[in-house]
Amino acid sequence: MNMNRDWARNRRLHVTALAAVLGLAGIVGGYSWWDARFKPPPSIFDTPVDDVLAYLTIDDFSQLPLKERLDFLLSFADRFRGLSSGESATMAAFLAGVAGPARAQLEQNVRILAKDALADGAAGYFAVPEKERKAYIEKWTCDWVRFAERAATGKESTKTDKEILGGIDRQATREGERAGEIGAVPALDSGGAMTFLGFWSSQVEGTATPREQGQIARFLDDVRGHFSPVF
Repeated sequence: MNMNRDWARNRRLHVTALAAVLGLAGIVGGYSWWDARFKPPPSIFDTPVDDVLAYLTIDDFSQLPLKERLDFLLSFADRFRGLSSGESATMAAFLAGVAGPARAQLEQNVRILAKDALADGAAGYFAVPEKERKAYIEKWTCDWVRFAERAATGKESTKTDKEILGGIDRQATREGERAGEIGAVPALDSGGAMTFLGFWSSQVEGTATPREQGQIARFLDDVRGHFSPVF
């Protein structure tokens, strides 16, 4: 009887140990499978242009931290300005051929990037004391205008915060005056940060969680209200 009990107890221990080993193997194996499938970003300047573009059409791009995605785009913009005629033709051919799921994923990656940028801005906004929020809006806006100019020109902006904010105020006034025009399109210029806000409601909102939607909507309302009452 004792031998039977000892055998049964040992058998249970062996089965338990085997289950634990198999479970651990499953966890490790699952991690290895994920790690093998995740594709890190290619080196911008050492990779064929079509391979760099291809990375923008897969979900892995959206798995990168926000800063890494923005840095990737800045580096790509730098390379784009220095493309040879052959590389330009390759890029044009690649973009013309992107269709179906790849194009859908590219568009989704753009939406997610915009959503993540807005969600990050909104989270920071509501984390500061209320008396500091106007200053936060102005700094956040100036940072994004400088980012856009850096991406477009390859050079750091030399404009002061006052110059940037003045341009946004002037654009807000122009767009307010045009609001009643049928089919009016917001101006796109160096003060065009506000044109991005309309993109949120039409394209980006569906990628956000309910919490993110609420925070972003309140944040953008305050941004619009800060620059001009006409928005």
